[in-house]
Amino acid sequence: MLVLASASPRRRELLAQAGFTFTVVPAAIPEDPRPGENPVAYVTRLAREKAEAVYARLNSERDSLMVLGADTTVVAPNGEILEKPADNSDAARMLRLLSGATHQVITGVAVVSSSGVETAAEVTHVTMLTLSDEEIAAYIATGEPMDKAGAYAIQGHAARWIPRIHGCYFNVVGLPLALVAGMLEGVRSRSELLP
Repeated sequence: MLVLASASPRRRELLAQAGFTFTVVPAAIPEDPRPGENPVAYVTRLAREKAEAVYARLNSERDSLMVLGADTTVVAPNGEILEKPADNSDAARMLRLLSGATHQVITGVAVVSSSGVETAAEVTHVTMLTLSDEEIAAYIATGEPMDKAGAYAIQGHAARWIPRIHGCYFNVVGLPLALVAGMLEGVRSRSELLP
């Protein structure tokens, strides 16, 4: 039984698109970076904490339980971790940081099962065109940036400003499907070997 420990509609859509059958049980954990924590360590820790929290809640239900946790962040060219914007001015600030440059999108993934915890991260480099203040304001007015790390959705209106990516597109949307599929297959294979 696969459980997605995320309330993200994008992750739910991607996992379903890849042909997985699963249920959704969101985890509520604090999502603040620790002092000095690098972006990869940050997202893999959050993914693990989400998956572990849900696994602990559901563990008594069945031995074949696998819980998938994920967390995505955007790292600006200056190294700042960009989570979801607090308000419109924060969204504008983030978009100005990304404008005309290449940034990183990093998703941490964790799978918790009876055989233990496996974590990994996917990094994609995304190049964004230079945006005018008017373009930024019009984009914020759509409301799209407000629940997205880095204040944009590559699969939404912001697609017109992304001429190039290097890495997994699905990672930028919120879930690196090839990485996730490999991890889940590995966990399934190992659990079949257990006595």
